[in-house]
Amino acid sequence: MVAGADWRPSASLQALRQRAGWRARLRRFFDQRGVIEVDTPLLAATGVTDPAIDCLQESASGYWLQSSPEYAMKRLIAAGLGDCYQITPAFRAGELGRWHNPEFTLLEWYRLGYSADDLMDELTALTDCLLGPAPIRRYTYQAAFEAAGLPDPLTASIDQLTAAARTRPAACPLPSGTDHRVLLDWLFSQVVAPQLPVRCFVTHYPADQAVLARLDPADSRLAERFELFIGGVEMANGFRELTDARALRERFEADQAVRRARGQPVMAIDERLLAAMTAGMPDCAGVAVGLDRMFARAAGAESIAEVIAFPWTRA
Repeated sequence: MVAGADWRPSASLQALRQRAGWRARLRRFFDQRGVIEVDTPLLAATGVTDPAIDCLQESASGYWLQSSPEYAMKRLIAAGLGDCYQITPAFRAGELGRWHNPEFTLLEWYRLGYSADDLMDELTALTDCLLGPAPIRRYTYQAAFEAAGLPDPLTASIDQLTAAARTRPAACPLPSGTDHRVLLDWLFSQVVAPQLPVRCFVTHYPADQAVLARLDPADSRLAERFELFIGGVEMANGFRELTDARALRERFEADQAVRRARGQPVMAIDERLLAAMTAGMPDCAGVAVGLDRMFARAAGAESIAEVIAFPWTRA
C-alpha cells in the first residue's frame, strides 16, 4: 500500500453523523435526570493494578494514560459532587480486533444511593434510548455457567474447570499454566458469552472477580457486580461500589501479587483514591459502557471500526 493511502476514515460519513447524534442523545438522557457531566485527566500518576489490564505510559512524564475515569470520578464523589457522568477516551495496551481498539470511548456514570438493580434499570433505559426497546434477561454468573453445561463456577476445582475447557472448541487456545480466575474468564468468554440471550445482564460474579465491587452481604462468595451483553459482546461493567479503603487496599495488594507471579509489571497503588475513600465515599453504584461497541450495535455494524473515524491502524 502507498504510504498514506489509508488517510480516509474507516467509518462512513453517515455513521460519523449518527455517532454525533447518539452522543447528543446521551447528554440529554443525563440532563433530564439531573446527572452532571465532568471531565477528569487522561494522564495520571498511576494506572491500575488489575492484572487483566495493561496500561499505556507516556514516556516523557512517566504518567499513565487512563484505562478508565473511575478513580478520578470517585475522588469527585468523595469530595461531595454527587451524581455524575463522563464521556471520555480511555486506553488499554494490546487490545486490538473486531471489538477492541487501544484507544476507545467510555461512558461512565455514578448514582448515589443506587443498588445494582437500580443501576441496571437505568442502563436498560439508556440502552433502549440508543438501540430501541427490547427485553433484557438477567442471569446470575452461576446460572449462566450451568445453562452452558459447565461446572458450578463457585465450587468447581481447577482440574474440573480445565477438563471442561479441554472438551470445548474455541476461537482462542486455552492459556497454559492457568489459575482459577483465568480459567473462569476463558470459559466465560469462549463458551458462556456466545450462548447468552441477545440482550442479557449477568450478575453476581465470583468474589475473586469483584474488582472494585462490594461483596454481597448475603453471600460473601459473590460480588455485587454485573455486566451487560448484547449479541454475546460485553457492553458494560457495573458495580455496587466498594467504599471501604482498607478492603480496597487489600485488593490492590492482591492484584500486585498476581502481577508479580505472572511476570507482569507491578503497578503502583493509587494512594489519592484510597485517601478519598478514607475521607468518606457515599454509598453508590457505577457503570462503564463501551460506547464504540454500543454505537456499532446501534448502527448494525459488524465491527467498531465502522463507527470510529480513525482506529489504531489509521491513527
